[in-house]
Amino acid sequence: MKNLLLITVAFLCLKSYSQKQPFPANVIFTNGLMASNKNSLDAQNNYNIWKTNFVEVCSNGRYRVKFDNPSETVSEGIGYGMLLAVYAADKTLFDGLWLYYKDNVNSNGVMNWKINGCSGINGANGATDAELDAAFALIVADYQWTSTGTINYKNDAKSLIAAIKAQEVEANTFVLKPGDQFGGSQITNPSYFSPAYYRVFGTFTNDTSFWNSVAAKSYTVINNNLTVNNAVGGLVSDWCQGSGAYSPQASGYNREGKTYTYDAARTPWRIAVDYVWFGNADAKAYAKKSSDFVRVNLGGSSNIKDGYNQNGTLNGQWHNATFVGAFACAAMAGENQTHLNASYTDLNQLNEPNSYFNHTLKTLYSFLLTGNFYLPQTPATLATDDFDIEKSIVTLYPNPSSDKFTVFAPEKSVISVISPQGKVISEQKTTVENTEINLSNYSSGLYLIKITNGDKSIIKKVILK
Repeated sequence: MKNLLLITVAFLCLKSYSQKQPFPANVIFTNGLMASNKNSLDAQNNYNIWKTNFVEVCSNGRYRVKFDNPSETVSEGIGYGMLLAVYAADKTLFDGLWLYYKDNVNSNGVMNWKINGCSGINGANGATDAELDAAFALIVADYQWTSTGTINYKNDAKSLIAAIKAQEVEANTFVLKPGDQFGGSQITNPSYFSPAYYRVFGTFTNDTSFWNSVAAKSYTVINNNLTVNNAVGGLVSDWCQGSGAYSPQASGYNREGKTYTYDAARTPWRIAVDYVWFGNADAKAYAKKSSDFVRVNLGGSSNIKDGYNQNGTLNGQWHNATFVGAFACAAMAGENQTHLNASYTDLNQLNEPNSYFNHTLKTLYSFLLTGNFYLPQTPATLATDDFDIEKSIVTLYPNPSSDKFTVFAPEKSVISVISPQGKVISEQKTTVENTEINLSNYSSGLYLIKITNGDKSIIKKVILK
């Protein structure tokens, strides 16, 4: 009996540390291009360098990420580190980073943005990009390792998403605030916008209408910013108002937030994720503009510098991974394989191992470019546990819409549309994951979309304006 007990305990311990997806995952995205010269060894090498140079052990199982000033840590770095660790299947580091995050939260439940070493607030209150990255990383962690161990990733993710919704999205406008204590329609940061995450947050918390509205608002702000400032390509400004105009509140930022520099540079990467994961048309349009700016206007990736005015003129001087890698990710939607391959090579050859921002972002970019920054296809991303449709995520966007909706669901599902009067007005079997539903000939109102796969089904509410 004693031996049987020991075997059982050993099995349970082994199970608790099992994982769904080893690293490298080498996922092939169904949307967009992937570099034909990609190699996951590049992602692994970048991760190893990043971990060696920027991760420091604190006490009691905590880990921190060293900032530009190595004696400091910023919440952004913890979010980036959690993303890298969870996709690298590095559970010990992931757990330590998340515990460090939780040790340093404010009264709103978000991490104070700058910490002295392993403890001590040096910059109070939240930075929204950190919360978004950390929350999504927790969802991936729930997929990787489940939530039956010492950390309940699922509950922690839901709590953090609730805090983001309450504190870091402006009430009634769906504009993402750059922090829990400031911003919204008067000042926001397009490079924080993460519409792919929002789609997952919606299904994970059974709140798709809200989060799809935040995603839609992201593209409204970006497109407004490009239009009102006569921007070339996808050169958004570092900071802007919800209207897209420059913000008077950005006077303390570099060039008053009016140019495409280090804040804005991450935007093509975050938007490219929405395209390769979900095939979103707005994401593709923006990413292609960004890629074409490099390919056509600049003559190729090797000519990228670290700053531009929105009219496309140069204001930077350095060729580095922060800019090169984000544009390389945009090239996944750029419809030009040769340019994507050259962009991948350019990024891979950059060697900035001691630069916190450049090398951290290089590693994140290389994960996406090699198929190691992926959408986990798992019931963990659904709000309920009694429905999985072959363990896949199901989303519907935009919602509300004036005519067309896109349903992201497994192939061979049956999609039924039910009118406000309760009548089935259309029914079709999916042949691809993204299926367009056109209701332009129907009157406005609340419709139900029923997605059935096998003996399981789920119903989504949509609003036709």
